[in-house]
Amino acid sequence: MTQVARPQRYQIQGIAAAYGRAFGLRLAKAGLTLFAVIVLSFLLVRMAPGDPALILAGDQGGSDRAFVDELRHHLGLDGPLLFQLWRYLQNIASFDFGISYRDQRPVLDIVLEKVPATLLLTGSAFVFSIVLGVTLGALSARRPGSAVDVVITTISVAFFAMPMFWVGLVFIIVFAVKLGWLPSYGMETAAVSARGGWAALGDRLSHMVLPVLTLGFFYMSVHARVSRTALLQISAMDFIRTARAKGLSPWRIWRDHLLRNALLPTITVASLQAGQLIGGSILVETVFAWPGIGRLAFNALSGRDYNVLLAVFILSSLGVIIANLIADAAYRLIDPRLEREGKT
Repeated sequence: MTQVARPQRYQIQGIAAAYGRAFGLRLAKAGLTLFAVIVLSFLLVRMAPGDPALILAGDQGGSDRAFVDELRHHLGLDGPLLFQLWRYLQNIASFDFGISYRDQRPVLDIVLEKVPATLLLTGSAFVFSIVLGVTLGALSARRPGSAVDVVITTISVAFFAMPMFWVGLVFIIVFAVKLGWLPSYGMETAAVSARGGWAALGDRLSHMVLPVLTLGFFYMSVHARVSRTALLQISAMDFIRTARAKGLSPWRIWRDHLLRNALLPTITVASLQAGQLIGGSILVETVFAWPGIGRLAFNALSGRDYNVLLAVFILSSLGVIIANLIADAAYRLIDPRLEREGKT
C-alpha cells in the first residue's frame, strides 16, 4: 500500500512545484510591468507642460524669479531628470510617495483616505455590470432574433455608445432635479451620517445609486454582448449536442456546460476592465462630486501636483496587475486544461 501511495505523493508534489514555478514567473512579470509603469509614468508626468512651482507661487501671491527658484528647489524639481527619477525610485522602494505640493501632507495618506470611496464605487459598479450583463446576455442567447434579444441588444449598444459623463448628467436631471428621488452629488449627507444607524446606511446607498448606474451600465453592455456571443458559439459545439442527445435537462446543460465555458471570455473582459474602471471613475467622480481617487487625480492634474498624480497612477496600476493575476488563477480554476496547455 505504501508503494502505491508513494507515486501519488510524488505526483502531487510535482503538480504543486509546477504551480509554484508558474506563479513565481507570473509574479516576476508583474514586478517588471510595475517597474515599467513607474518609470514611464514619472517621465511622462515630468515632460507634461506646466510648472508646479509657478502654479504654487501664483497661489501664494509671489511670482518673482528668486521665489520660484527657491520653491522649485524645495520641491526637488531643480535637478536633472534622471537624478529625480533615481531618487523617486529609491523613495518608492521604501513606500515613500513624497509630499503633496499643495497640501504639504504625505501623499500616501492622502491617497489612502480616498481609496475606500473609490473601491466602494468601482466595486459596486463592477459586480453590478457583471451580474446584469451576464444575465442579459444569457436571456438574449436563449432565443436569438426574438423580441427580447432585439431589446437587450439595442439597450447594450445604446449604453456603450453614449458618453459616460452625458449619461450621468441625464440621470442627475431626471432622477435628482426633475423627480427629486435621489441626491445628485457627494457620498453622504453630513447631518444624516452623523446620526448613524439605518438612516446613515440608507443615505449612503441613495448617494451610490446614480454613480454606480452611470459607471455600471457602460460595462454591463460589454458583458452582455460578450456573454451572448460566447453562449451562441458554445451552444453550436459538438459536446453540447452530445449532452442533449444523452437526455440532460436544458437547465443542467446551461449550468454545467454553457455558462461555465462562457465565463472564460467574461473573466478576460473583466480583468481588462479593472484599469478602465479607474479611468471611468475619474469622469463619474467629477460629475457626481464623489470623494475618491478619480476626483483626486483630476484635481492633482489641474494643480500639477505630480507626487499625488504619480501615486494614483502607480497604485491603480498595482490594482490592475493584481486583478489580472486573480483572473489568471480563475482561468485555471474554471478550465484546468489551460494549465496543461501551458506546460506543453
